[in-house]
Amino acid sequence: MRQLLLDFTQAPAPTFANFVAGRNAEPLAAVRAAAAGIPERVLYLWGETGAGKSHLLRAFAAAAPGARYVRGEDYDGTEAGGTLVLDDAERLGEARQVALFNAFNERAFGLIVVSAHAAPKDVALRRDLATRLATGLTYRLLPLTDDEKRDALAAHARARGFALSGEVAAYLLTHARRDMPSLIQALDALDRYSLETGRAITVPLLKAALQPSLA
Repeated sequence: MRQLLLDFTQAPAPTFANFVAGRNAEPLAAVRAAAAGIPERVLYLWGETGAGKSHLLRAFAAAAPGARYVRGEDYDGTEAGGTLVLDDAERLGEARQVALFNAFNERAFGLIVVSAHAAPKDVALRRDLATRLATGLTYRLLPLTDDEKRDALAAHARARGFALSGEVAAYLLTHARRDMPSLIQALDALDRYSLETGRAITVPLLKAALQPSLA
């Protein structure tokens, strides 16, 4: 059970393979194409928290040669060459915004892949910088609905050879981490534990995994 609990509490590394696209097939395809070397100067992803922006940026950084992932608050303007992957652009302070604006104009990087919570015209950045970031491809990421998450979990369960009940899916969505990679990993952990113990995947088994003190 200890290993099962670790599976529930540790999110897997973000990859393109474990990103559940939902209504985001087009931006996913664009990010994958950019990682494969499709030439663009700017790729801008925006959307609310939980839509998958950081997941895609980290997956891109892992897949694209020479890409460097940095969060907005950590950007210092010293990165040069290759591809800059900038997450949460709103966290850039005034000095960092100036540094990024200058780096953009000086072509210090060949491509910038950036995420933010708002479209370029509305993002909380200097207008001159926001205008530069609007010169490439811009995509909005939409969060998965609970129904889409249930469908994705049910499809994954079928691929592993078992049927996922609505009760188990609902309990998982209510009590576990709600991002899809973690939900998929939790389902895999439950399946392994079910096979090891000979117990069916039910709400009591799920409760035992999430709350061992109640087992």
